[in-house]
Amino acid sequence: MTYVEMSQDELKEEIKSLKEIYKKYQDMELSLDMSRGKPCREQLDLSMGMMDTLNSEADLSCEDGTDCRNYGVLSGIHEAKVLIGDMMENNPDNIIIYGNSSLNVMYDTISRAMTHGIMGNTPWCKLDKVKFLCPAPGYDRHFGITQYFGIEMITVPMTPQGPDMDMVEKLVSEDESIKGIWCVPKYSNPQGYSYSDETVRRFARLKPAAKDFRIFWDNAYGIHHLYDDHQDYLIEILAECKRAGNPDLVYKFASTSKITFPGSGIAALATSLNNLEDIENQLKHQTIGHDKVNQLRHVRFFGDIHGMVEHMRKQADVIRPKFEAVEEIFEKNLAGLGVGEWTKPRGGYFISFDSLDGCAKAIVDKAKKAGVKMTPAGATYPYGKDPLDSNIRVAPTYPSIDDLKTAAELFTVCVRLVSAEKIYREKFN
Repeated sequence: MTYVEMSQDELKEEIKSLKEIYKKYQDMELSLDMSRGKPCREQLDLSMGMMDTLNSEADLSCEDGTDCRNYGVLSGIHEAKVLIGDMMENNPDNIIIYGNSSLNVMYDTISRAMTHGIMGNTPWCKLDKVKFLCPAPGYDRHFGITQYFGIEMITVPMTPQGPDMDMVEKLVSEDESIKGIWCVPKYSNPQGYSYSDETVRRFARLKPAAKDFRIFWDNAYGIHHLYDDHQDYLIEILAECKRAGNPDLVYKFASTSKITFPGSGIAALATSLNNLEDIENQLKHQTIGHDKVNQLRHVRFFGDIHGMVEHMRKQADVIRPKFEAVEEIFEKNLAGLGVGEWTKPRGGYFISFDSLDGCAKAIVDKAKKAGVKMTPAGATYPYGKDPLDSNIRVAPTYPSIDDLKTAAELFTVCVRLVSAEKIYREKFN
């Protein structure tokens, strides 16, 4: 029976019972963190062998003779380009290898567009208005970058196939002030959706009014599958853009942040040769080159893409039980009550939960008061404002399995209590 179908007495009794259960959780004085999609210790341990691949006796020269200890090689060593190129499904010649953070690369890309423009176009800071399309629910740190630079953000609804492409095509073709769109195309943050073939093809065939419009394609979870036998696949966007006659339309980002060590990984940007030339002409004033020793360390540790894929299978073995535990608890405690829906992703780092309208902030606040910290409600929307106050990002990876089960159980209590009180008020007050 759903809560809406309950009688006044039944709902009143349910609220009383839930308050008693909630109080027991408060008395446990929990301190659990589900606020960010961080790898757990067991995941990080899988990469410890990388610390042994290089030592004082190691040959730190590349195949072409480059000494990785020294200056130079602005766009990254060739071996790293090959490895990351295979991971990103791109030609090594179309790749720049950066430092540890793809977020930093995205920030720099926006910053350069603001101060110096893209491929000879007017710097964005000299324009009256600059806008960005933001599929939502989406990645809060993407939105944080554009907000920081004062770029107006336009929310585009997400669907299981990707952003609402009718809306994207219309807005991009009509408004020259729209300069880009944020995308997490595979196992999206937070819903775990992967763009359909049609969506990718429609992206590649966009006809933007702005010559300097770019798709910011953050393929953060490209090889982050949870299952060997049920994996999402994505059409490669650069090749599709080239086929469509739009070779310069995309900046594609990726990193090893959730593959090896988030603080010590390598990031990369793949794009057209025209875009690469534009970026490198600016990048040469910023750096002489990124950490080549770390690039070599990654190459020596994995060997090739097959080593990386096998490594990610081990990662999946660690986190898959956590996703399944959360989904099982949600199903057991919430199914059939009419108080929320949640995604069941086949990869990535998050589960997206949609509560009844107007309940997300109250649920997150109630969980926090009982000792479970979650991503703030609204964070998955531009400006932190969820118009329905319904979306909550659930991050299962970091806590231990026992702590995660406790947190998930408590979360469902909070969902039920906040929802029951809302329905009671609307029906009987």
